[in-house]
Amino acid sequence: MEQNIPQNLHQVTIEGIDLDGKGIARIDGKTIFVDGVLPTEIVNIEIYKRRDKFDKARALEIITKSTERVEPLCPNFGVCGGCSIQHIDIDAQVKYKQQVLIDNLKHIGKVSTNEVLPAINSTSWGYRHRARMSSRYVAKKGGVLVGFHEKGSSFVANMSECKILPQNVSDLIPELRVLVDKLSIKDRVPQIEVAVGDKVTALVFRIMDPLNSADEILLKEFADIHHNIPVQIWLQPKGPDTCYPFYPLDVARLSYSITKFNLEMPYYPSEFTQVNPHMNNKMIELAITLLDPQKNEIIADLFCGIGNFTLPIANYANSVVGIEGSSQLVKRAMDNAIHNQLDHKVSYLVSNLFKVDENSLKELGKFDKWLIDPPRDGAYELIKAITPEIAPSKIVYVSCNPATLARDADILVNTHGYTLSKAGVMNMFPHTSHIESIAVFDR
Repeated sequence: MEQNIPQNLHQVTIEGIDLDGKGIARIDGKTIFVDGVLPTEIVNIEIYKRRDKFDKARALEIITKSTERVEPLCPNFGVCGGCSIQHIDIDAQVKYKQQVLIDNLKHIGKVSTNEVLPAINSTSWGYRHRARMSSRYVAKKGGVLVGFHEKGSSFVANMSECKILPQNVSDLIPELRVLVDKLSIKDRVPQIEVAVGDKVTALVFRIMDPLNSADEILLKEFADIHHNIPVQIWLQPKGPDTCYPFYPLDVARLSYSITKFNLEMPYYPSEFTQVNPHMNNKMIELAITLLDPQKNEIIADLFCGIGNFTLPIANYANSVVGIEGSSQLVKRAMDNAIHNQLDHKVSYLVSNLFKVDENSLKELGKFDKWLIDPPRDGAYELIKAITPEIAPSKIVYVSCNPATLARDADILVNTHGYTLSKAGVMNMFPHTSHIESIAVFDR
């Protein structure tokens, strides 16, 4: 629906929603992506960017609202670049994510699943236990800002809270602004990374210049004041591998729990772990159910990280081999196996799974089943390298990008002859357009 309104102003009906949570409309057959709108809504829009194949627009007025629209809880919504779909009812968010997954499988992968798994969900606020906040000294705005980037900008949003962080961490934002503003290097602290463990919260300060003695005292006082959380200060002078604990040093190790399997997973704040521990537990339970490991099976956990899936699988399988490209992560994964007294059932290999071919894949060994949990780029080279001699009977594929999952599903189904038995989404990141999903391929 469109009225004859001059220039870049139009009235449109929103037909759908895309992977990034933007509404989709069409004018004279051309696709228009509109921020902050929902399917079925009639809106007045202004086009602000034109491309050959599509335009981008902002909503000026919503004439007819969707029943799935809700009032955003966070005061930073629309300014902060995070939580872009906070205006959508949480159940509708999951519904749209599920549809994006199915559409990607169909259009990119040219496959369909025999069964759509019910979406798994958890708490939708205060869930984010990992976050990288920017810090910026902005004299015009009264000093240091700590938070996330503004929408579509490199500027730091002027925020004093974050609804998806645990409340006690969100409460630290105004205090962190004051703290950094007092440092002698306040304009040389570009980020503060947060890692909330079961027993301690790590705050990693990225420092471009050394601290002086007065700075060190300020950081120690901050940690002491918040001993009830408790807070541990880490410093990172260069890349992620350079971060180290600064103060206090006599606190419990940073770790998270995999509760059903009675596992404690120590980690460093620079290492990848899932941001949502509640959903991580549910995801692991679902993955184990779908993988169905048996006591006589040898199973591969590919892109294993620090053993998030490896160790739970070891409770059921004959043995598990975790494979990861980083020797440092492999060492940490084995440390966790020893820590949980599962090293007799677990072994680890270092291999760059992004550069694997048929010969190098064969050298890794023959396994009864695979669990794959790659980063956003997916596992294209690994999937392509499968041969009938080493093909596992089942692959459980955990994905953080439905487009690359769909691309890899195309190879698995249409080249290697697997069946896509089940697929569904896991709402790891409520109020964001990020889609975590899981799929089962049977041979």
